[in-house]
Parts: sequence; structure tokens; C-alpha cells
Amino acid sequence: MMKKNILLIEEYLDELIPNPKCELVYNKDYELVIAVMLSAQTTDKGVNKVTKILFKKYDSLEKLRDAPLDDLKQIIKPIGNFNRKALNIKGISKALLDNFQGVVPRTHEELETLPGVGRKTANVVLGELFQIPSLAVDTHVIRVSNRLSLVNTNDPVLIEEQLKKYFQKENWTKIHKQLVLFGRYNCKAIKPECLNCKLKSICKYDKKVN
Repeated sequence: MMKKNILLIEEYLDELIPNPKCELVYNKDYELVIAVMLSAQTTDKGVNKVTKILFKKYDSLEKLRDAPLDDLKQIIKPIGNFNRKALNIKGISKALLDNFQGVVPRTHEELETLPGVGRKTANVVLGELFQIPSLAVDTHVIRVSNRLSLVNTNDPVLIEEQLKKYFQKENWTKIHKQLVLFGRYNCKAIKPECLNCKLKSICKYDKKVN
């Protein structure tokens, strides 16, 4: 039954979101690292608004490292948790310059030495920048995976492990993006688009509209 459900999920997501893209705007590798860090507990749309200002004013790692902390806070204030995130911007910039010659590293272990960078951020960076099969788990992936009975936990690490068992390695990065976008625009936390969803037969959301 699970194999049948997995196939149904893959086919529907491929139909609905055939070419999923990261919605964070960036032009340099380090900008993605910072943008993903900033995206915690906020929206990509909100992050894009502040990074447009941030990366124009401070257009190098050196400038970000040396930027006045209060100015960074003011720029990113709209996205929340700006005190900690401003420190992380400076910390990431300094660490990349001091420890990696300004180049974004290509391993989980190295990425997670950067301030504010955890497993989810590292997974996004590895998949997006280097096409290394990765399956990042955010709030959208957690919600959708539980509703579709792929998992029965809110633990991101356990969810990542389980999803990796269900989906082929070469598809991990794509399925991550598809689940994120599906959760963002279709299987929303509030008022999900259930009516025409082809997965409602396997969905356990208790308020779905049949």
C-alpha cells in the first residue's frame, strides 16, 4: 500500500510542480546560505524583501562582516528575530572568510560550523548549490508528510530519515522542493486546497473538504 501511495504522491507532485525552484533570491553562493538562515520562522517572500536591500548595500563578505550590527538589525527587522540573525550574518561572513577562503563548503559538517546554520539549512545549500542529493525538512515538509501518512512525528531528523527511505536518492532534492511548494501553496496550514487535490484519498487531515 505504501509503495502505491508513494507512486501516487510522486506522480501528482510531478504533475502539479514539474520543475520546482527555490524561491529565495540570490546571486552569490554565500547569499543563499545567509538567505536560508534568515528564512527560519518567516517567509521566503519576506526574506527576499530584506536581502534585496542587504546584499545591495553590503555586496561582499568583507562588507557584511564589517557592517555595523545596528544597521544589519534595522535592515532585517521586518522578518523577526533580527537580533540573533544579524549576529549570524556577521558570523557566517567571518567564518567563510577565516575558515573557507570565502568559499561555501560542500559538506554537512563544514556548513554546520557556520553560525545559525543547522541541518535544514545545510541540506538546502547542498541540494541547491551543489546538486548533492539532500532532503531538507521545514515546517511545510513536516505538515505535508504527516497529513499524507508518510510519517507520524514532528521530529525533522526522523522525518528526513523516513522520507529518504521512500524516495530515490536522485530525487531527494526535487521532492524536498515539491513538498515545500505544495505545502506553501496547496496543502496550507490553514484552509488547504483540498477540493481538487488528487491526494485527498490518502490524506488524514481531519478538516479536509471532500
